[in-house]
Amino acid sequence: MKIKVSIVDDNSFLIHAIKEKLLFFDDIEIKHTALNGSELLTKLEENHNLDIILMDIEMPVLNGVETTQMVKQKYPQIKIIMLTAFDNDEHIFNAIKAGADGYLLKEISPEELYKGIKETLNGGAAMNPSIALKTLKLLRNPIDIDNLKDKEEISLTKREVEVLEQLSKGLSYTAIAKNLFLSPSTVRKHIENSYKKLQVHSKIEAVQKAKRHNII
Repeated sequence: MKIKVSIVDDNSFLIHAIKEKLLFFDDIEIKHTALNGSELLTKLEENHNLDIILMDIEMPVLNGVETTQMVKQKYPQIKIIMLTAFDNDEHIFNAIKAGADGYLLKEISPEELYKGIKETLNGGAAMNPSIALKTLKLLRNPIDIDNLKDKEEISLTKREVEVLEQLSKGLSYTAIAKNLFLSPSTVRKHIENSYKKLQVHSKIEAVQKAKRHNII
């Protein structure tokens, strides 16, 4: 019995590269390829006799995470392995939440890719080691998951972080100014900017939020 595979990637060169890797194995048959999630869904409507989909994450029209969710709702029997160039924490978590059965990096060797496909079809989960490690970390620190989105939006300057660190020790504006060789009005400006970026209104809130996001 041949393993029927579909490859979804917005880069046709990468589709070709994955095809080349799978050509080594006689029991793999590439049913179809698609350049985005929307194209894949159309092809599945015509023929969903598939065993496994190798899915890119960052694609136009319909990305890999959204597509995975839709495919899993409609065709839960089809296994999906995310094939991505990045082991980005938020992607990993969202893909797993959407129902992905495995998560591998694109630069994988043909043997490892084949092993991952077989493993997933046998009820396992194909996972690149660095991704497995990140997934464990995410599970150990669920609070990080809630903060991933916020963390990306909070970018304080080195100075603002230094001022916040001093503030967290309970120091006054004047003491902070002295320690950092700044004027008290500059310290006040840095603190105002930090409040704005952190979306808080008090010293306590600012310090708590910065700690929660590992900023200080």
